[in-house]
Amino acid sequence: MYPPEIVDPIRADVRAIGLTELTTPAEVDAALAQPGTALVLVNSVCGCAAGGARPGLQRALQGAAVRPTRSVTVFAGVDREATARARSHFAEFPPSSPSAALIKDGEVVWFLHRHQIEGRTPEQIAESFRQAFAAHC
Repeated sequence: MYPPEIVDPIRADVRAIGLTELTTPAEVDAALAQPGTALVLVNSVCGCAAGGARPGLQRALQGAAVRPTRSVTVFAGVDREATARARSHFAEFPPSSPSAALIKDGEVVWFLHRHQIEGRTPEQIAESFRQAFAAHC
């Protein structure tokens, strides 16, 4: 478990982006059982989450004409049970932190793996999100 002085600013980051934090398996199941599209960000304390995934997602969501019905996050290494439950919904993809899954009516329609985040700029990552939203939302 990471100390609050590391975790709290990251939690504030995801709330500022507009993501709903899911901290229990029950919250994950409830969010993903709803109809429509759900973007699930598997967040982490690593540099590619802070420098790429979160800023890229924020850019993609800002002023987006097309966006998921819900945007949620689980925090790998912090909310372990919630993260495990979220990953069970996209188990066909190897666990990755950070990563993102777009789920439409219970089925994964798009996945962004850590190796697709590392070394890319926030704008490049935002474009990946925008293309997924346009194709599936």
